[in-house]
Amino acid sequence: MLQKKIILEVCADSVESVAVAQASGASRIELCSDLPEGGTTPSFGLIEAARRLLAIQLYVLVRPRGGDFLYSDAELEVMLSDIRTCGKLGCDGVAIGVLSSDGAVDVQRCRRLVEAARSCGMGVTFHRAFDRCRSLPEALEALVELGCERILTSGGRNAAMEGAGVIRELVEKANGRICIMPGAGITPENIADILEITGANELHGTFRSKYSSGMVYRSSLLGAPDEEYNLWHADGGKVEKALQACISL
Repeated sequence: MLQKKIILEVCADSVESVAVAQASGASRIELCSDLPEGGTTPSFGLIEAARRLLAIQLYVLVRPRGGDFLYSDAELEVMLSDIRTCGKLGCDGVAIGVLSSDGAVDVQRCRRLVEAARSCGMGVTFHRAFDRCRSLPEALEALVELGCERILTSGGRNAAMEGAGVIRELVEKANGRICIMPGAGITPENIADILEITGANELHGTFRSKYSSGMVYRSSLLGAPDEEYNLWHADGGKVEKALQACISL
């Protein structure tokens, strides 16, 4: 029987995924677009639709482009504007991440983003830009000082299972000052092991499956790859299995 409440955050990039995740028992949604790129800021329309659908918490990824996390002044202004939009639409929080060129948390720029979110009554998650930092313990202390609520991390590895030992060290170092949330490669099959190894109580995953498009006509002249006719969205069965695996601990 669980000794602590487990919070399962589902990363969703469509209205379909948002609805499925909530219906299947997710605790919170992190909304984004362009998951193959690692996620970017979703459209105004998608944020508005998600907020209308959801009774659970909604956090929105604020990332103006793919690639690295070294942003120009102009890009920072875009991020600030997106945060204000999220506030106006009634979001519960945002996920941000800005680094300096030497691989540290860009405290000055992140402070502006955190203050903008707070002024709108929203919380802040620092996303997996954290895993690109030169020193994870140093970055953790910077984010505690900035007042972020949580850090999404795979322990500096490609997947949370690979970095589970490091994540455990981060949980211990955080000592309740900030939430450490494992993410990347979390599945119903490994979620219980990740919980046990890391000692975390919040987890993040997409829990997606591939579904065939409803398109009947498919032009052969354009040479469109089969992948164009596949859709990926949250799989309610996977979300439910992940939650059940947590309960069985």
